[in-house]
Amino acid sequence: MYSQYRDQPGHDSNYDLQDYYDAVPPAHRLSGFHNSTDNIPLSTQPSSRPGSGYGQLNNGSTADFNSPFRDSAAVGAGAGAAGLGAAAAAGYARRPHFGDRRQEMANEPLSDRDAWLEKNHQSGKRSRWIVIGVIALAIIIVIGVVVGVVVSKKNSSSSSSSASVVQQTDQNDPSTFVKDSRLKQSFYGIAYTPEGAQLPECGANLKDVITDIQLLSQLTTRIRLYGADCNQSALVLEAIKETKVDMQVFLGNYPAATDGGEAYARQRDIIKQAIQDYGTDHIAGVTVGNEFILNYLNANGGGSDPNSAVGNQGGEALITNITDTRSMLTDLGVTLKVGNADAGSYFNDEVLAKVDYGMANVHPWFANVSIDQAAGWTWDFFETQDVSLAQGLSNNPQMSIAETGWPTASSDAGNESNGPSTASEENLQKFLDTFVCQANTNGTEYFFFEFFDEPWKDKQFGGVEGWWGLFYSNRTLKNIEIPDCSGSSSTSTTA
Repeated sequence: MYSQYRDQPGHDSNYDLQDYYDAVPPAHRLSGFHNSTDNIPLSTQPSSRPGSGYGQLNNGSTADFNSPFRDSAAVGAGAGAAGLGAAAAAGYARRPHFGDRRQEMANEPLSDRDAWLEKNHQSGKRSRWIVIGVIALAIIIVIGVVVGVVVSKKNSSSSSSSASVVQQTDQNDPSTFVKDSRLKQSFYGIAYTPEGAQLPECGANLKDVITDIQLLSQLTTRIRLYGADCNQSALVLEAIKETKVDMQVFLGNYPAATDGGEAYARQRDIIKQAIQDYGTDHIAGVTVGNEFILNYLNANGGGSDPNSAVGNQGGEALITNITDTRSMLTDLGVTLKVGNADAGSYFNDEVLAKVDYGMANVHPWFANVSIDQAAGWTWDFFETQDVSLAQGLSNNPQMSIAETGWPTASSDAGNESNGPSTASEENLQKFLDTFVCQANTNGTEYFFFEFFDEPWKDKQFGGVEGWWGLFYSNRTLKNIEIPDCSGSSSTSTTA
């Protein structure tokens, strides 16, 4: 789901990511792939979900207040489909405009008091100015008090944005965090980007990352990062060290397809320093590239064939980075797997032949698949397009699903439906119930997309982009129940 338009300061923020997907040939959107499987093989029953405690926070209250788009699902598939048509015509869904209220009383007649003041203007001039002065002074005082309160509350909120989410028995020891009974270590892996890890702001901080790792460790033993900017590699590794959890990380280097290798070199050096500082005990591999071939083809008019002349040209650039990463690891005297991630149907054969593992982004939502068929479709596409491709190569790289999930909301009505189904927490629950434990049972390796909602994506791209998390952006669990996959094999498989 990350594209060439992400993480590049200065890019036009008005670009509509849904239009981006619409403009890409069906091979990327996966809409040309069909299957006859509604369920993942080896397990056709959704995990059990007892009704008690559904959607409750630790204090017993519901989580409804955390979602500004909780009611979006009620619009239904019909309204969503109609919105899609309107969005296609206008380019995006417009928000209602309530007009400018500043002039709506300009032509009203003077009141009796206003008329009296006008008639006695000269005689009451001094008194009026005294009254005005008193009122102005009172307003200034009120404004000062209000501003002080707001600033105080803002500072208090920002300083404790994640502190109250996870409790610790010892406030000075992050490893003493209290487990949340609603969370279960059922996921093979989860896709994660620390809050504030985007250039140029780089607002990521250790306190928040520690909270994230405390929560993530109760869901999985593996996470994947996308890039290394804003020191996120070291932040995550330090958080794992301080929380003392069982967690493996696939570090990420997110090179750009259009900058001649500048982003790659910058992130390589950051990763190198993190390995020097923290060792490799909690590093499962280094992923070089995320949808690089897809982005390279788009940037160079290469069409949709990852193995075309243009695709191979992009592959050569990526292979140079992969080879350089291996050399860097050798110079450090460490042995780590090196891999690549791309859209599910955009792996370049030459690139895949040079890595130890491949990660495929496979999204039923963007393939316009209904929620009832989403789990089976995801497994079938991955097996047919990605696993079979890897098995035909001499190095037989290990394949996993880099991203899959279901959005829970849209910031505009035009994007809240993919056609047959809507973005909602109810549908996220259906995907969780029909995919997670079943994928674990049949040995499918995957990274669920994603840990929490990311407001920066909604601000920049709109639509469903910011609403894929299991948690809201404030790190409270959505109105879902995590499946209990006790005994599922993939959750305990070593990376």
